[in-house]
Amino acid sequence: RSKKIQTAKLCRSKKVNGMDPIRDRILKRSKESNQDIIGKILSYAAIVLILAVVVSIFAFVFAKGIATFTENHASLKDFLTGTDWNPNSKGEDGKPLVGALPMIVGSFAVTLLAALFATPFAIGTALYMTELSSSKGRAFMQSVVELLVGIPSVVYGFIGLTVVVPFVRSHFGGSGYGILSGAFVLFVMVLPTITSMTVDSLKAVPKHYKSASLALGATEWQTIWRVILRAALPGIMTAVVFGMARAFGEALAVQMVIGNASLLPTSLTNPASTLTSVLTMGIGNTVMGTVANNALWSLALVLLLMSLFFNILVRMISRKGRM
Repeated sequence: RSKKIQTAKLCRSKKVNGMDPIRDRILKRSKESNQDIIGKILSYAAIVLILAVVVSIFAFVFAKGIATFTENHASLKDFLTGTDWNPNSKGEDGKPLVGALPMIVGSFAVTLLAALFATPFAIGTALYMTELSSSKGRAFMQSVVELLVGIPSVVYGFIGLTVVVPFVRSHFGGSGYGILSGAFVLFVMVLPTITSMTVDSLKAVPKHYKSASLALGATEWQTIWRVILRAALPGIMTAVVFGMARAFGEALAVQMVIGNASLLPTSLTNPASTLTSVLTMGIGNTVMGTVANNALWSLALVLLLMSLFFNILVRMISRKGRM
């Protein structure tokens, strides 16, 4: 009995002195908790790094892009609406000739035309893969789409140079170089992007939509046209916008077939240029800090702002689709 009393007193003294082994074991941080904390720290560090890189890129391009207007005193209005592109020369007002309208129009024309060509083919392919084909046919088409994604842009440019340009020359006239040739090349390049995202959008449509439509007496085509496509419309629009963003930023393949003439295009078969084609041709032939180099950075700033616009547009479409 005396031993029990002494043991109880010893236990009470340990608890009073904070030496309860059970409580200490419970309060002690486990190995899994330490790993969880380390994982959170690494995740937050990665997020901060990504944000810092994005902000740094925007700040760097913005600082370089506005130098044309702050240091070289070019007019923003002339830059956006002018048609004369010769940064090494000056106009009658003493300001550099940096009219970027031909490149802006060329970029938008090639992008919109390529999206117009690619969207029907992408939707048709996606419908075949999700609604009409067998498992083998779906797997085959998936392999074809993935193969198109993996082809380098320079290969598309060579194919466009040897096939598309002569085709346009013989069937539509002109030299073969121009917006139409660039649109044909970009059509093939953006097709897998739009197709893959459209497939995901069609797969996301709830299965009971189709079952309910068929149960009400609709045919398979009526179900596809009036139910599935309408339900997947926000996702399809997002796919088209992503394809346009891809086409707007493409440089090498377009440069090889568009003609690279810094003139306002008056026809789809006349040589033209885009923001990216002028950048890729001129950035290696200018000296940092010169008017010509600053003007190219201004074109890069326009490209960056357009990329931001496409991303905002995608978010707006996605938000509208969830409502």
